[in-house]
Amino acid sequence: MQKILVIEDEVQTREIFSRCLHFEGFLVLTAAHGTAGVELARQELPDLIICDIMMPDMDGYQVLATIHENPATAAIPFIFLTAKVTMADLRQGMALGADDYLTKPCTVEQLLGAIATRLERQAMLKRWYAAQPQGDRPAQPLNSIFPEHPTLSPVFHFIEAHYDQPIKLTDVAQAVGYSPAYLTNLVQTQTGRTVKRWIIERRMAQARHLLTTTNQTVNAIAQQVGYHDVSYFVRQFRQCHHNSPQLWRKTDPAQAAS
Repeated sequence: MQKILVIEDEVQTREIFSRCLHFEGFLVLTAAHGTAGVELARQELPDLIICDIMMPDMDGYQVLATIHENPATAAIPFIFLTAKVTMADLRQGMALGADDYLTKPCTVEQLLGAIATRLERQAMLKRWYAAQPQGDRPAQPLNSIFPEHPTLSPVFHFIEAHYDQPIKLTDVAQAVGYSPAYLTNLVQTQTGRTVKRWIIERRMAQARHLLTTTNQTVNAIAQQVGYHDVSYFVRQFRQCHHNSPQLWRKTDPAQAAS
């Protein structure tokens, strides 16, 4: 049975959410304020947290920041609940690693839909980990390309698993359960780069590896890292490295990468 923690200081809202989620088969934990919610999260390790923003002792942003300071709770999906949401609110939540927002009053369908999306994203990530054979990609390890970030790890792992295919922003957004606009803002806020840029970075890392360690043609390498148009690959490689793949291969890789 999946466990959901609801942190909400309004008694009526907390009870309505609790009854609805119980009815849907979830094990529900509730907290009337942020301090109690943080302690429950630490003790119970729920599968998902729903948290109001405006609360008297700790607001939702403080709760989320505290949750993410603890490695045991940092990766738990976190949905904000708020009476209103502005772009400033969204950006503040994104900067802290929020997964989603629900605006009060929300319908049961909206609540359950947001929960289902977050839980499926977590399940997808677990399936992906389980399916990876040891040493599947002997090129550069994931952590050497992507930053460590609990909220964005599903994004980076999807790119890692599919960068050699013709993936786009919409493919990544659908896989991790975000709208393309929200995902764009989230990744840009957290990393200073776009999703497209991260896809290119991963492809270029593998291209450099293949240029350095194999005698494959540039055309073959382009195909292996997700480009069906070798001319487009060469243009992007030149933009990233200020040199063509052929000339880069002839230089000292340590100098070329600097």
